[in-house]
Amino acid sequence: MSRYYLAVDMGTGNSRVAIVSSDGTILDMRSFTNPYYRDERYEDAQYFLPEEWAETILRGCRELCGVHPEIRVSAISSAGARQSIVLLDREGKAFYGLPNIDNRGRAYMTEIPDQEEIYRISGKWVTEDFDAAKLLGFRKLYPQQYARIHKITSLSEWIGQIFTGRVVIEPSQACETQLYDIGARVWSEKVCGCYGIDMAILPELCPAGTAVGPVLTEYRRLLGMTEDAVFVVGGADTQIALRQTGIGVGDIAVVSGTTSPAVTLMKEKFYDPRQRVWTDANLGGQTYQIEMNPGVTGLNYQRIRSMLAGDLSYDALEEAYSKKTAFHCTASFSSLLFYERRALRRGGFFMRSPLDAAVDRTDFLWSVLGDIACSIYEQSANLRTLTGNRSDHVLGCGGGFQSRTLCQMLSDLTGCELHLRLGFDQATVQGLAQVCNECLGEANVLTEQRQIVYRPRKDQLIHRYYPEWLENRNKANQA
Repeated sequence: MSRYYLAVDMGTGNSRVAIVSSDGTILDMRSFTNPYYRDERYEDAQYFLPEEWAETILRGCRELCGVHPEIRVSAISSAGARQSIVLLDREGKAFYGLPNIDNRGRAYMTEIPDQEEIYRISGKWVTEDFDAAKLLGFRKLYPQQYARIHKITSLSEWIGQIFTGRVVIEPSQACETQLYDIGARVWSEKVCGCYGIDMAILPELCPAGTAVGPVLTEYRRLLGMTEDAVFVVGGADTQIALRQTGIGVGDIAVVSGTTSPAVTLMKEKFYDPRQRVWTDANLGGQTYQIEMNPGVTGLNYQRIRSMLAGDLSYDALEEAYSKKTAFHCTASFSSLLFYERRALRRGGFFMRSPLDAAVDRTDFLWSVLGDIACSIYEQSANLRTLTGNRSDHVLGCGGGFQSRTLCQMLSDLTGCELHLRLGFDQATVQGLAQVCNECLGEANVLTEQRQIVYRPRKDQLIHRYYPEWLENRNKANQA
């Protein structure tokens, strides 16, 4: 007999709530757009209001449980976008949210001492991307609001605080603050000192799969949950999604979404003195996730499809792509040259002039898919070389891999089979179901799911595309 879980996936642009069974079946889902606000006192700052997000998430939970009164939920778990935190006051009220797209710390990065040592401890280079920098920027211009902070936590564990009243954080999220010592697996007094952050605001560390406490009675009754319903700690969305792939030490994997991190797992802490990778804590902090990331990828495809081909179905586009024997342009829209630690500020479509009469809109869309595939390949190839992990296949998950063309492109470029487990397009929800199963002692049937395999081919169109793509991308972004 199946158990049922509420899975909360707190993304960047959107968040979702799903009811999922212990066998991985997603019964129903609600999605919401995440609202943000700009703070004009900074060059590039955005924030969110936690009470708005909490109201939306709770409404989604009520709707799902109301539509399925025959189901009694046994557990709730949550995954959250990395590099996003919620600020809580002494009464436990979440009063301010700093999302991953907030860059309010950018102007102060040159003030941070011992930057090489910070990289060695945290696995992350000093940049405005991480929560330590956001907190520094917040303190600079809002000292009174900053003084109100009693605790911080990640998006995923904030959901746990709502449902249980307890404030904890998973190591996979703690490392994204840049205040966590990934080797010692504790908060770093050294890094906190560099950023001027009081360690008292940092929450208790708690590994994924831990039941942090019973769900509060008011929510258990509101949602018709079981009497012993618990909140199970999830963690960072990338690490949770990768659970769905069955990734192990030595494997190479890609999560294809808004961005497309290419990662490998290692048993021992990895240090690159040239700082070409991020080293993340995996769930529980017991292994290490080594990451390169081409930045914004899937979002580019969604935007260009909306602009040029909103009237065509995904299947119609895939059919058009399958018939292409030549490319008429290259695209460059990915946003990071990760192994050089630099952003790609210029992009666009590149083609010969005058405009070829044979070019149609599907050529532009195909070239964006090619940009995504080439960008992921470039990162994964560098990751293989740097770490020495040379698995003969690539694991994949995320909604971007719904494109058969992208899947085949990546397999062809890497020369490796691409393995996708069924449910790859909802990998975060599936990963949360696994975490709940482990906590409650349920059999992990998700590992038995059938795989979809793409096998590499030689002398394909994407092989001719890659060198021209690389030349155009590099010329556009010359210093």
